[in-house]
Amino acid sequence: MTAILAIETATDACSVAVYRDGQCQQRHELAPREHSQRLFGMLNELLPHGKLNEQGIEAIAYGCGPGSFTGLRIAASAVQGLAFANSLPAIPVSTLACQAATALRLGVIDGDKPVLSTLDARIKEIYAALYDFADGIPRLQWGPVACAPGALYLDGCDDAVQALGSGCQFIAEFPPDLAAVLHTRLPAIVPEARDLIPTALQMLRLGEVQSAAQVQPVYVRDEISWKKLAQQGKRS
Repeated sequence: MTAILAIETATDACSVAVYRDGQCQQRHELAPREHSQRLFGMLNELLPHGKLNEQGIEAIAYGCGPGSFTGLRIAASAVQGLAFANSLPAIPVSTLACQAATALRLGVIDGDKPVLSTLDARIKEIYAALYDFADGIPRLQWGPVACAPGALYLDGCDDAVQALGSGCQFIAEFPPDLAAVLHTRLPAIVPEARDLIPTALQMLRLGEVQSAAQVQPVYVRDEISWKKLAQQGKRS
């Protein structure tokens, strides 16, 4: 059986999960600005001593963003280091897709209706992407984008849309036509690492993986960048 380590730190939640033999263990808590303190403690609880190969781990999935710049850097740095040290592939999964998958697993959304997954991007903007589901796995239909709430438009989406994530706190600022089709609004949903795993397993089967040197956050905003291993002066 495939065994995967999953890490998601792009929001206020710090989340680590280990999937093996069809079972999943997770450590998850809301820990704003404490990800760097909590992450490695969680990893040690689930995978003592950090020797991932000896514990059967075959790949490392991570929430690649968009999200908190600091949170994304923490996850990318941890995943890059672990993948390099253990010669393991990494699997990037959208944090917005993970959030939609969390809501579906919790049973708070309908898997037959489109889902607008959002995050507060600070500086008066939101991140957003539209998904539907195929066999319980989020499938991107539109986005991701970073924009002001009032500039968010979904062309051709006239059906009932389910909105979730911290960007929902700005629904009053959404264009009226969009707000009118948002029949479900769930601002308290945050992504959990365990919900990276179904997408990661599919990507692993398709060979859609990264080397340690390729690990990087997805910021959506073009002006943001992050140094890869080679740029940090480390071996790739």
